[in-house]
Amino acid sequence: MNPKAVYQNILTPLTFIERNAKVYRDKVAIIYGNQKFTYSEFAARINCLASALRYAGIETGERVAFFVFNTPQMLEAHFAVPLAGGILVSINTRLAPQEVAHILNDSGAKFLFIDTELADIIRPVQNDLKTVKHIINIHDIERFTPLPGEDYETFIKTGNPGALPSLITDENETITINYTSGTSGYPKGVMYSHRGAYLSTLGAIIETNLTPNSVYLWTLPMFHCNGWCFPWAVTAIGGTHICLRKFHPEKVWELIQQYQVTHFNAAPVILISLLNYRERPQSLTQPITITTAGAPPSPTLIEKYTAIGAKIIHVYGLTEVYGPYTVCEYQTEWENLNNEEKGKLLARQGVTYISGDGLRVVDKNMQDIPADGKTMGEVVMQGNMVMKGYYNDPEGTEQAFRGGWFHSGDLAVMHPDGYIELRDRIKDIIITNGENVSSIEVEQCLYRHEAVLECAVVSVPHKKRGEAPKAFITLKEDVQVTEQELIQFCRSQIATFKCPIAIEFTNLPKTSTGKIQKYILRNKEWVGYERKIQGA
Repeated sequence: MNPKAVYQNILTPLTFIERNAKVYRDKVAIIYGNQKFTYSEFAARINCLASALRYAGIETGERVAFFVFNTPQMLEAHFAVPLAGGILVSINTRLAPQEVAHILNDSGAKFLFIDTELADIIRPVQNDLKTVKHIINIHDIERFTPLPGEDYETFIKTGNPGALPSLITDENETITINYTSGTSGYPKGVMYSHRGAYLSTLGAIIETNLTPNSVYLWTLPMFHCNGWCFPWAVTAIGGTHICLRKFHPEKVWELIQQYQVTHFNAAPVILISLLNYRERPQSLTQPITITTAGAPPSPTLIEKYTAIGAKIIHVYGLTEVYGPYTVCEYQTEWENLNNEEKGKLLARQGVTYISGDGLRVVDKNMQDIPADGKTMGEVVMQGNMVMKGYYNDPEGTEQAFRGGWFHSGDLAVMHPDGYIELRDRIKDIIITNGENVSSIEVEQCLYRHEAVLECAVVSVPHKKRGEAPKAFITLKEDVQVTEQELIQFCRSQIATFKCPIAIEFTNLPKTSTGKIQKYILRNKEWVGYERKIQGA
């Protein structure tokens, strides 16, 4: 049987590795520590894993879970699992035992591939796993005790490095299930299709200017929205993956210089951490394109990265839309603006990816709001880059797609030039004395103060106003500032009713992908109160 024949008229990321195993066969595809794999070796390992899964009894459509860090095995899984006929389920490495057990049981995973460092998370719940039949241990660091089960390298040797016929007959079949990151509680399984993954991948290549000469550093977790589709994107274009097991600012800067990294992706909180690392270079020796999302970056942050020679690409999306869905497309006329003015424009969420489809900002009646840069509405999406639905949750899917459009839960304005700009999550908007206050606007104000490292603004109860803003702030090292000084700074920048009534200095709770979990901060403040507005 001709392995290529089944791909006819089917859009799937599986074609990318098949092509580049020939076009770039001797080019380095992956670098991880002292390990290097060429594209032909990468393809051979993918085929070995896929055929090993078939020999082990995987059935078409069965789920295969990977509970691992940013190592080469995670890249191999993005191609091998669907090639074997399975559906990849990538699990957040920072979850607690019961959370991981929920995902494994909810997805019905039959195979669990696990880094041995994470084995102690599984041990307490191993007897609660209802569907896992095979455990395969990845011994990336030898000092950890594995779970009962096979070794990864031994397992893939049972497979065959030769090309396999694909079992994909419909591009709308599910390729992966990604569980939401938990900024508002219970995770849901988001189903991606082969077609959607393919088009999102092409969009990522075009919008971030990936080329065969690109060197991509894995600072973003691959488990998060399939790494924004970059496992497929970097491979599709023939670039080089630099795998980084765990994020650390020192290691990131070291790898950037060692391998002349051209691209990486990160949430704003990660970019803040890198920027404030004491021994970072004061300017970049080569151009780097940084794609950021996960929270609206402040214009100040964009301005600072632009000043050291980085190109910031601001994208916006959700797990339900394959990660990035919009991009703040750069306009040549912005070139003559100063960094501060440019930063304000680049902080907007922009327009759809070139491979995207429908994007609207609507009111409660699903009518488009005026494009005046002031009127707020909800961002809704539709098209190829929107999920198939929530796994095993038809009611949740129906609610998310009410009116025929996916509802993001994000509030935005539409500017006259057609660019959207987020104002808040629906649940994060603060209504004080009947006035809407955007927590993002207050946060961006606070970020302009030189002492502020990170901040989050949420609503808190107020006897007279119903609720009012409160700021939670992490200060930079060796910098001192008082609560009243920061409140006064805000009053000099924005309307008084928008200013925090209180500031608490603390470390902010975050998801593993760097999103600040505002609901944890907000829920703590509202204990014993009945919320007057929608909560988390």
